[in-house]
Amino acid sequence: MPSTLPSADPETADLGGGGPFDRSLPWLLLFGGLTGLLAAFVLTVEKFALASDPAYAPTCSINPVLNCGSVMDTPQASAFGFPNSLLGIGGFAVVAVIGAALLAGAVFARWFWVAMQVGVTVAVVFVHWLIVQSLYEIDALCPYCMAVWAVTVPIFWYVTLRNLDRAGSKPVLRQWIELSVRNHSVPLTVWFLAVIALIAQRFWSYWSTLL
Repeated sequence: MPSTLPSADPETADLGGGGPFDRSLPWLLLFGGLTGLLAAFVLTVEKFALASDPAYAPTCSINPVLNCGSVMDTPQASAFGFPNSLLGIGGFAVVAVIGAALLAGAVFARWFWVAMQVGVTVAVVFVHWLIVQSLYEIDALCPYCMAVWAVTVPIFWYVTLRNLDRAGSKPVLRQWIELSVRNHSVPLTVWFLAVIALIAQRFWSYWSTLL
């Protein structure tokens, strides 16, 4: 007698076949989350060390441009009244756990992916605000912060593509999604090159002295 499997509730279960990033996304979330977590943790340790000893020189203060000390000592480094790195510790820990859970075979409900989309979108907006502040207000760069930038944007991009691939149904939207999936590395490459170009242009007066 054939067995009958219970059908999943379409409102709670995120089913829909294998997506193009079902194998790679968990690894990105795991290693991206761990990288961001490590960077945020070190930043927090450095921040507290600097707070307890104003003469302390952070390990990431390398030169006048790559200078965590200059960044940590600004209001932007505590945008919500406490070190931004504490947000990173919590957020990236969650991302890493989600990646590990997916690798272990976990299946999350649709509402979970919606919530994650909101989270990574807020994170990427905040990161770009910090980039603008670093380049044009603080006039210094924090290497650990840049590591956070470098993992936040890919996490946002691939989570977004994964969710769009599962949600898109209209023909025009479907075509755009498929085009984005096929050329998924192009926007990321453009973004990284654009950020590098902005950094080179903004601090060229210093970089040129090293040539």
